[in-house]
Parts: sequence; structure tokens; C-alpha cells
Amino acid sequence: MASPSVIVVEKSDNRIVVEFNNIPRQYINALRRLAISEVPTLAIDDVVILENSSVMHDEAVAHRLGLIPLRTDPGRFVMPHECDCGSTLGCAKCRVLLVLDAEATDKTKVVTSGEMVSEDEMVKPVSKDIPIVVLAPSQKLKFEAYARLGIGKQHAKWQPTSAAVVKDGKTESETVLIIETNGALTAEEILKESTERLQAKIKNFKQVIAALKIPKSA
Repeated sequence: MASPSVIVVEKSDNRIVVEFNNIPRQYINALRRLAISEVPTLAIDDVVILENSSVMHDEAVAHRLGLIPLRTDPGRFVMPHECDCGSTLGCAKCRVLLVLDAEATDKTKVVTSGEMVSEDEMVKPVSKDIPIVVLAPSQKLKFEAYARLGIGKQHAKWQPTSAAVVKDGKTESETVLIIETNGALTAEEILKESTERLQAKIKNFKQVIAALKIPKSA
């Protein structure tokens, strides 16, 4: 049987294409599924509206904020339920505060993601041009937003991928994995984290099987 091999065909911050040879397709599909559902990223999970005189309801503003991708530094933060702070508000290890104070004066103003100020220089919206709300003259929007780690199977706002696809290769033994990112993580970071999570699951499965007590047949 031919030896398995992995070749990176294309790589940029936003996209990676990997060619797998002589590796069962189910393992590659597992990487795809993990990339979508179990790679943690930061997303706004709690919003305190301090002032909102726009036409958009507070709940709609909070929903929009949650869908703004935030750049995430892998390994720097912990999941809220794993943090030892024991606080519902969180701490520097499990949450990041972003604030916004915007006002339209004499003309209509489009408030964008670039106007949010983060307490962490690394954790910022991946684009400064994402619209949040339109303010008419004299209208204001002021809020505090708290970003926390989560995973895609909890809510789509934590999905780091914009696309994750498994395709047939040029030969029967070849399979291609394509991952594209929304910018929260690089495509390479997503693939690396997916691989580590798959390894952990396989290791845990082996331990479960080893611990089974199979009765001897009569």
C-alpha cells in the first residue's frame, strides 16, 4: 500500500488548500466538521446598551454585534466555563471589552465596526467597514460589548470558517480539503486547531476502548 502524504497546494491568511493522498476520506471530513463546529473563536456574547436613540431596537443592535468577526489570538484566552475567575462578568483571561460612543450631529451617520474601541489591541473587528446602524441627526448609540470564546456548534457567530469543503482529487486515492476563513483566525490556524482536536478525540476514544471490560465468551 502506498504511503500517506499531505501536500499544501495553496496557502494564504484567508484560504488553504490541502491535498491528502492515501488517507481515509472520513478523517479528512472529520477535520472539515471540526473546523466548522469546534474551533474556538471570540465573538460578542453580551451587550450593555447605555444609550440608543436610533430606529433599531437594542436586541437588533446586539444581534448585529454578535455577527461581527473578531480577530482571535489562539491559545491566549480560555472558554468561560474553564476560567478559574468564577465570575459571571469574566476576567482578562476569558473576555474582552469593546466600547462604542457614537453620535450623529448635523447629518446622517453610518456607525461602523471600526468605531468600536477594544481594551485589547489584538482583539478587533476583522474589518473596520462593517455597518452597525445608521444614525439620523441628533441620534446616539453608546454601548459596552463583551466578547468571549465559543464554538460553532453553540452558535454560528463562533464559526471561524466562511467555507469548508472536501473534494475528490485527481486520482482515487487523493482527497482535497479547502478551508476559507472569516478572518477571526487564519486558515492555517483553523486547520492546525482542527488537527489537534481530532488527535485528542482519537486518543480519548482509545482510552475508552481500553477501559472496556469485555466479558469472556462461555
